[in-house]
Amino acid sequence: MFNFDYYNPTRICFGQGQVQQLQQLVPTDARVLILFGGHSARRSGTLDEVHQALGQRQVFEFGGIEPNPSDETLMQAVTLVKQEQIDFLLAVGGGSVIDGTKFVAAAAVYDGDPWEILQSFGAKVNKAMPLGAVLTLPATGSEMNNAAVVTRQSLQAKLPFRSVCVYPQFSILDPSKTFTLPERQVANGVVDAFVHITEQYLTYPVNAAVQDKFAEGLLQILIELGPQALSDPQNYDIRANLMWVATTALNGTLASGVPHDWASHMIGHELTALYNIDHARTLAIVLPSLLTVTQAAKRAKLLQYAERVWNIHQGSEQQKISQAIVNTREYFEAMGLPTRLSDYDLGVDDIEKVLSQLQQHGMVALGEHEDIDISKSRDILTLAL
Repeated sequence: MFNFDYYNPTRICFGQGQVQQLQQLVPTDARVLILFGGHSARRSGTLDEVHQALGQRQVFEFGGIEPNPSDETLMQAVTLVKQEQIDFLLAVGGGSVIDGTKFVAAAAVYDGDPWEILQSFGAKVNKAMPLGAVLTLPATGSEMNNAAVVTRQSLQAKLPFRSVCVYPQFSILDPSKTFTLPERQVANGVVDAFVHITEQYLTYPVNAAVQDKFAEGLLQILIELGPQALSDPQNYDIRANLMWVATTALNGTLASGVPHDWASHMIGHELTALYNIDHARTLAIVLPSLLTVTQAAKRAKLLQYAERVWNIHQGSEQQKISQAIVNTREYFEAMGLPTRLSDYDLGVDDIEKVLSQLQQHGMVALGEHEDIDISKSRDILTLAL
């Protein structure tokens, strides 16, 4: 196991009725900006609950944050923050809204062009506004980490950033808030969490038994409960477990002391930026092919994955690995996520556009060994046709 320094200051309030905790969590004299996405937060009654819990505080709203939050939209929120002298940000929504709120928190107090926050992957962030979150869509884990991804639509650039300054002070997780989610969003959330785990697990062994067992258990929960969430959408216990899996998948616990991959995410970001494919769906396209192309380097962990997660014990080592990759693809498709570029009417010419974007954004040494260059990315995408 590698040395590590684990820090996570986010308070989690989990369960039904926890929105009322806002009364204690937000300073009584705060000027609060609620940031949210579309109309679902209002239609579901969540926004009304939030307003009620905030009581007599000065509260403002900013809606319209996209599923892939854009720099262009978020900078409008930054302007509002400055105009109204906002001093506390509250995200009400899923990972995109929380990601966008993190960017606003950093950009509103940044000395310089806020786009530099993304160009430097967060390295230039040394302060941010305080923020909290009310989670309505479990998927990204943004509610309990210090990372975000933002798109500049004019450049077709989707870039991540990370800073210790943008951890939410708290996040409220009420599984009942997910009952009204469309099936597509539920399925996306499950697959997103699944790939977050594999990005930290399917690398190479470093004798991190705790992280491995934790990752394997979480993957098995997703395999078991993901389809059940689609067939039994009002089951609180299923939704509660899936919500907590999605949070713990990316709150730093699995990441500590182990190598990371993240190549599926970097390639997937370009597919979203160019073709507006849902983030989780890009991961479903890329991961099975990436595992196939990189299986020699990942052999030990893929074998472990086959045996411990999928319970594949018959056949040669190669047969077990191949079957595990097949099972992964079939699982994504069973959740309703296509796994081929051709399912989105994309072909060879589109692959070259993705590769050009990767090169432009410096994504030329991806993976845990930094050996996924443009040529290997081409192999991965070609296999995903």
